[in-house]
Amino acid sequence: MTIDGRTLSHEASEAIRKMAVRRVREGERPSEVIRAYGLCRTTIYKWLRVAKRGGEAALASRKGTGRPDKLSARQKREVRRWICGKDPRQHGFDFGLWTRKIVATLIQQKMKIRLSITSVGRLLAELNITPQKPLRRAYERDPAAIDRWKREQYPALQKRAGRRGADIFFLDEAGIRSDAPLQRTWGARGRTPVVATSGRRQSVNAISAVNRLGAFWYNVYEGRLNKEQFILFLKGFLRYRRRPVFLVLDRHPAHIARQVAEFVQSLGGRLELHFLPGYAPDLNPDEFVWNHLRQKGVSKTPLRENESLRARVEADLEAIAANPPLVRSFFRAPSVDYIMN
Repeated sequence: MTIDGRTLSHEASEAIRKMAVRRVREGERPSEVIRAYGLCRTTIYKWLRVAKRGGEAALASRKGTGRPDKLSARQKREVRRWICGKDPRQHGFDFGLWTRKIVATLIQQKMKIRLSITSVGRLLAELNITPQKPLRRAYERDPAAIDRWKREQYPALQKRAGRRGADIFFLDEAGIRSDAPLQRTWGARGRTPVVATSGRRQSVNAISAVNRLGAFWYNVYEGRLNKEQFILFLKGFLRYRRRPVFLVLDRHPAHIARQVAEFVQSLGGRLELHFLPGYAPDLNPDEFVWNHLRQKGVSKTPLRENESLRARVEADLEAIAANPPLVRSFFRAPSVDYIMN
């Protein structure tokens, strides 16, 4: 039986070539030597010619060069600069997400080089560019204001809190629905799995505040948040707190209402409100409370028949409150690392 030499490793092929040539030089017939290895009869004569010209070293394995790259190293770096930190609309496309087809089109337009979709995939892997789920960012977002908050305003707030012996909390609200999209599950190909759940839609809202040391406060409510309700929440939040509190939050209409400002002033310095830059929810570690809730809590296991969404959310939030290390982990996300520095 003849063996296909292409199935052998480079090391095995090299060893066979060298042993075969040595056996012929020691007096064995080439046809008998190659038959012993189960390889094609004519192969050994090529090895003998190569060894005659270059010696045994010429029989060593060499790394295959393959087809040469169409793009130079400089061009590959340029492709990476096109993609990283930008989106296709900045290059004239009407779609905001990178695809291999768009990358191939851009390379053809700018470099006059045609690459297949498969080749583009290999190129992106070589450039350490991977498919990822993007984060949404509002057009109204102000990078300069965000930078000032991180570099100047929040460090100054920390110093003031230290001088006054105040605690810094981050506060946020969120809505939770019983019909939120389910997580993925496994099933037979072509047959979408069915998960039995209540057909009665429920929704509740929740408000919470987190502290970098692991303190956690929450309240669950129904209906939209207004200034009167927010004042009630602030009273509940401050109950039993002996130290002053600096509360960091967004500019929700209920947060910036005149009636709320008057209430805060009436407390004589017991509470201060400090507002994040607009359209920058990623600066608030309390956002990760809701991410955790949706991934590990309500949306992870569908509601059972007649189960209360409010009771489920309260149980989930109570579990977070009982786990200070988990609360502290919300402050270690890359987007809020400025708090820990």
